[in-house]
Amino acid sequence: MSVDSLATILLVGSFFLLLILRIPVAISLTLSSIVTALYLRVSLTVLIQGMFKGVDSFALLAVPFFIIAGEFMGKGGISKRLVGFAKVLVGNLRGGLAYVNCITSTIFGGISGSAVADISSLGAILIPMMKDEGYDEDFSVGITLSTSVQSILIPPSHNMVIYAMVAGGLSVGRMFLAGLLPGLLLGICLLAYSAVVSQQRKYPAGIKVPFKQGLRIVGDSLWSLGTVAIILIGVCTGICTVTESAALAVVYACLVSVVVYREVPLGKLLTVFRDGFKTVANVMFLISASSAFGWLLAYIRVPQVVSNAILSAAHSRFTVMLALNVILLVLGMICDMGPILLIATPVLLPIARAVGVHPIHFGIIMMLNLGIGLTTPPVGAALFAAASIGHVSMGRAVRATLPMYLVMLLVLVVVNVAPDLVLFLPRLLMGDM
Repeated sequence: MSVDSLATILLVGSFFLLLILRIPVAISLTLSSIVTALYLRVSLTVLIQGMFKGVDSFALLAVPFFIIAGEFMGKGGISKRLVGFAKVLVGNLRGGLAYVNCITSTIFGGISGSAVADISSLGAILIPMMKDEGYDEDFSVGITLSTSVQSILIPPSHNMVIYAMVAGGLSVGRMFLAGLLPGLLLGICLLAYSAVVSQQRKYPAGIKVPFKQGLRIVGDSLWSLGTVAIILIGVCTGICTVTESAALAVVYACLVSVVVYREVPLGKLLTVFRDGFKTVANVMFLISASSAFGWLLAYIRVPQVVSNAILSAAHSRFTVMLALNVILLVLGMICDMGPILLIATPVLLPIARAVGVHPIHFGIIMMLNLGIGLTTPPVGAALFAAASIGHVSMGRAVRATLPMYLVMLLVLVVVNVAPDLVLFLPRLLMGDM
């Protein structure tokens, strides 16, 4: 067995062993990298320099700003206002609360960029509300879990910023636009599924909101949409960079939460920033640790070996993309989204490009695969959140979501075979690529 093979087994094997022992992902990446570097007699100074280089990026500054903006909007009363907005639109229909769940996840996902934040903020309101109105507990948890995947696709998703950086400096604005139509398609498909289930199970219709009250609710909720408008308009028109637009979004979210909605008193500003910075610290540590891990993978030529193996075994674009999707789905089931983006992108993206897949198209394929992974056992963070908020077991939450997994996989197939669905808006609004 060659030294490279032994190093690969040591690097990857020790990482998964540490994960099984429930060591945090970032620490597992760091420890496995150190052990492998010592085995290869690579200077730890080089490894540390690689960790610093991984976070030394101006574009990456957008990630902390997006996280803090999402923290403000999550605690600033936006959730209940978006629920009220959706109830005005569809709440009076049979199964209206299921539609409300889908629509609010679509809008809130464009503000938080996080599936777990979507479930934590909206699920805490909608799951008890749906139970009280006579919806099955399992369906309430399942639809809340599955609709949260839209948060990964609809801008601004900080995971898209990470992918754009790792993929060689892709345009974040194009990535944002590329995820919009697939995210809306997923929402529409889940709406259709909810309509069928609501008719079959005779779920109740809500009370129609009076016109004047509806206007007041809609007007109040429009403030919540300003964050997405700032980011999309700023980035896609070139008025400002993604980092600058993210910083503006923080200022706007702070003003809306403190001055307009008055849900975050001045005395709690430090609490919001503290919670946001905790998340930022975890993400940045994860990025730096993944950078060292990825550097070692490249050093022992794992990307080339994997690429040659897949391209030699698969003889068409279809079989190559099928293999890549299966790999991503499996990885999403056993590991968190961040490290997979950082580690797997340099390995899998060249394979996709070799069969003619555009890097932005492949990025959305990755996002959807890994978003589905967040809802699956054994380590899906969104699955844990939904089961906890819905007060059901993990197994019960998975069983409730099984039909919705089929819906999500159908959308995944469409995204794979229809690149124009992904690339249409970036080309229309930002020119040829």
